[in-house]
Amino acid sequence: MAKNRKIPFGYMMQNGTITTNPKEVLAVVTIFRSYLNGDSLTTISQSMEVPYNEGVAWNKNMVKRIIENENYLGTDKYPQLIDKDTFHRANAKKEKKALSLCVISEELQQVRNLTFCKECGHRLFRRGGNTRSEKWDCRNQRCYPLDYRLTDQMLIGAILNVLNSVIANPSLLESSAESSTYAPSGDVVRQQNEIRHMMDSTQLDYDRTKSEILRLAQMQYDCCTYSEKPQQTELLRSLLVGHEQLNSLDIGLLKSCVSRIWVSHFCTIEIELVNGTIIHNITERSASHGNGNECNGDSCETADSE
Repeated sequence: MAKNRKIPFGYMMQNGTITTNPKEVLAVVTIFRSYLNGDSLTTISQSMEVPYNEGVAWNKNMVKRIIENENYLGTDKYPQLIDKDTFHRANAKKEKKALSLCVISEELQQVRNLTFCKECGHRLFRRGGNTRSEKWDCRNQRCYPLDYRLTDQMLIGAILNVLNSVIANPSLLESSAESSTYAPSGDVVRQQNEIRHMMDSTQLDYDRTKSEILRLAQMQYDCCTYSEKPQQTELLRSLLVGHEQLNSLDIGLLKSCVSRIWVSHFCTIEIELVNGTIIHNITERSASHGNGNECNGDSCETADSE
């Protein structure tokens, strides 16, 4: 069974005092030099000849811990193995590399803020930083992964397809919603009847009747609903009608027009506009690429058209 190290790699206990281990010191120096020369953590771990510990094979996380270990700068307990300049340059390079892998473009950040799983409603998670191996998936542990790999290009392509379809066909924005509606409840009808009986009485109680009429007005007001959809539809028209076809994502237009991007586990993408209209982007998986989606140029339809 492998034993855990009690003393950091590069040191050993001798006569009750922590001192340097010559072979391991050379390995530590080699790690810093190789990393600064451009070798990856994995490459360095594969080239190590001095064992990290009895029965323990090297891996990139061990190499990373070596580079981050401030004990190598020297403390009251541990002798110095690495000079400050080498240590700080290696860690600055590691932090810069970590940031470059995590930072994504502003447009992708906006897309990520709007993209949700159609099955469970949780926000989709994007893996891969700015690398070419990015992948979108549902991060809800109670849900399940997408059936096909969804990439940045596929997602942005679907958004562009929908927006360009609306630009070319403004009728896709049609909404039957009215600005306000009134649907009297049973209590309102009963209150109206009660007031009618009071008004027909030969001995009218004016104060009580006035109070009941005011109560009826409040009840009727509570039965009124107001929708901003017509105004939002007009806003969308002003933004999209007559707009040039998009070749790249316009962040401002995206934020003004789209409220949600829904992705099903079959990678079907639906764009919900700010007026509540949902437009399906019909995608087609290539038989030769089981995990690929290709957008059809004119294959958008609203939820109402199904």
